[in-house]
Amino acid sequence: MHLPRFFSALLILSILACNVQATPFIPINGKQVLEELPSRTDPAQRAFAEFRKRLAARPADHAIASELAQAYINAARNDGDPRYLGYAQAVLKPWWSLPNPPISVLVLRATILQSTHQFPEALLDLNSVLKQDRNNAQAWLTRATVLQVQGQFAQAKASCMHLYPLAPELVTLTCVHNVGSLNGDAANSYTTLATAYKKYEKNADNDAGTKIWITTLLAEMAARLGDVKAAEAWYQAALTLASPDSYLLGSYADFLLDQQRPAEVVKLLKDKTRVDALLLRYALALQAQKSPLAAGQIILLDQRFEAAMLRGDTVHQREQARYELQLKIRPAIALKLAQLNWAIQKETADLRILLEAAAAHEPEAAAPALAWLNQNKLQDMTLKPVLTKLGVKS
Repeated sequence: MHLPRFFSALLILSILACNVQATPFIPINGKQVLEELPSRTDPAQRAFAEFRKRLAARPADHAIASELAQAYINAARNDGDPRYLGYAQAVLKPWWSLPNPPISVLVLRATILQSTHQFPEALLDLNSVLKQDRNNAQAWLTRATVLQVQGQFAQAKASCMHLYPLAPELVTLTCVHNVGSLNGDAANSYTTLATAYKKYEKNADNDAGTKIWITTLLAEMAARLGDVKAAEAWYQAALTLASPDSYLLGSYADFLLDQQRPAEVVKLLKDKTRVDALLLRYALALQAQKSPLAAGQIILLDQRFEAAMLRGDTVHQREQARYELQLKIRPAIALKLAQLNWAIQKETADLRILLEAAAAHEPEAAAPALAWLNQNKLQDMTLKPVLTKLGVKS
């Protein structure tokens, strides 16, 4: 899940790319292009340069450092490039290890920690912020999202409720109803949020980032309810608002794959494969088309995931489990990865890959996830095929 630009410092970053290889790559010749670096004339790069200049003049100013770190985090979300998260952390280095840094640094540190799935540590920082400033809307929204990712829906909704006097009404409603849609109130949450969005859609305070956030969530809600036509309409609305970020592209690609529309996925993602999560979906689409290009993309994924394991990077476990199950056809490995991932986060995609891996290798291993599904009353029609395989009535 990602957040609107209204809370751009607190983006919940989905799976981010690590465009590295496990073994050195030797160019064919000195003219071969390895990577195109951002142009210095790019507006974002000019903004970064200006921020860095200001910070160099006042290196002890945590407000300037926070602004620059926030800009880097925004870039990480938009471009799917995790290096920007490293830049953000480097900018915050003078305050990073302090037990009680300034509030703006605490919020940003929590954002970076949650992006690497260090959820308990992120919650500690957010709770520290809220002890000092109960009216910090950014902290409440990020706290709600982290708790939601962990499957702690009651606590997530309670955090959302704190936003009512602090944030724009549409942001608050989105927070509340997104949680509700995952916790036994799917149809009502979807209808209420869709109505609210249409009411506030033309509000000047709602920028493109906020609208993309909400329309993407509405598309996912509609898909879980089985309303394919509505989901397609919401995705198209999101795609036309601004240049899509990697979260939206990945979400829409998954929808298209479920609808047996791999050619559209190939067209959507062919120039976006620097992001590992998007490369995975691109490879899945090529495989579905029985394209000879699929083999090369699978080899590239091999290298990316091997490099991640060498670094001890576990952020990609959900994506790696899907790769092992659907591309490498190694369900035992996929199940182990899905179980490790499930221990950390419990979004619908985490549930789905765990159930699919269990169904393919060891159906009994699905029991904890099925119990969680029933306990939380999740309504998701996209789970119907795997539940049928497991002999569960959906």
